[in-house]
Amino acid sequence: MFRYTLNRIFSSLLVLFAIISVTFVLMHAIPGGPFTNEKNIPAAVLKNIEEHYRINDPLWKQYVDYLASLARFDLGPSFKYAGRSVNDIIRESFPVSFQLGLASIGLAVLMGIPAGAVAALRQNKWQDYLAMLLATIGVSVPSFVVATMLVYFLAIKLALLPAAMWGGIEYMIMPCLALAAHPMAFIARLTRSSMLEVLAQDYIKTARAKGLPQSVVLYRHALKNALIPVVTYIGPMSASILTGSFIIETIFAIPGLGRHFVTSIYNRDYTVILGITIFYSVLVIVLNLIVDLIYPRLDPRIKLHGKEEG
Repeated sequence: MFRYTLNRIFSSLLVLFAIISVTFVLMHAIPGGPFTNEKNIPAAVLKNIEEHYRINDPLWKQYVDYLASLARFDLGPSFKYAGRSVNDIIRESFPVSFQLGLASIGLAVLMGIPAGAVAALRQNKWQDYLAMLLATIGVSVPSFVVATMLVYFLAIKLALLPAAMWGGIEYMIMPCLALAAHPMAFIARLTRSSMLEVLAQDYIKTARAKGLPQSVVLYRHALKNALIPVVTYIGPMSASILTGSFIIETIFAIPGLGRHFVTSIYNRDYTVILGITIFYSVLVIVLNLIVDLIYPRLDPRIKLHGKEEG
């Protein structure tokens, strides 16, 4: 496992280098620059600003300088937020997105897996139909529609929860529900289909034939192996949620990381675009590695070095 982990880390560094390079090239290929939309800036002042941020340097030099700064874990200054670095923006906004994302992930997993398991165990019964109906709605309805409906009913009509901003637990309920709706529904559907496939396997029939209690057969054998595709989905899904959702954070006026990511594209804020992209990529890589390390715990037949015991 140690050798496998080292190989994955090395390959992940190569992938990260490719992501940085492609993002850097595509970012500079977009017409315009960080200060082209600014009005009434004299040409001399604009030139001085570009020289200060070294935007007028040759592209290859900007690339080398950025890699050198990145090696020191310095993501550079923001072009649009005066006096703030990309490290500061991530340090200040990610904890908010992390809290919201962690609560949303927990809600999606704690509700989605039991719903899918019950649907599989009660196949073609009302529990199955109800769970899959709700899951289909959750997958089909966009998160901004869910968020808008929650605000309308819970905040405006019933006045049970605050409509926006960020504060205590009461401010987290609606954003978490809106952000968790789609992954919760997808996890439920994925758990159901995987559970049905596992329940049809021969080793489940053998376990039942041996007289093992139904709870042991279901939870120790069936559900454990049925979670493998669910865990695969949870890895990248967690990275996406943890870095923040621009739509949800905008609707509820949450000062998270997702909003900075999209506004940086509009503003051509090169360093923020690159910094958040790198941060997101590292999260995806780390979570995918964790998922791979969890596989053998769920199914001992899976060997990380690619060989099975004979």
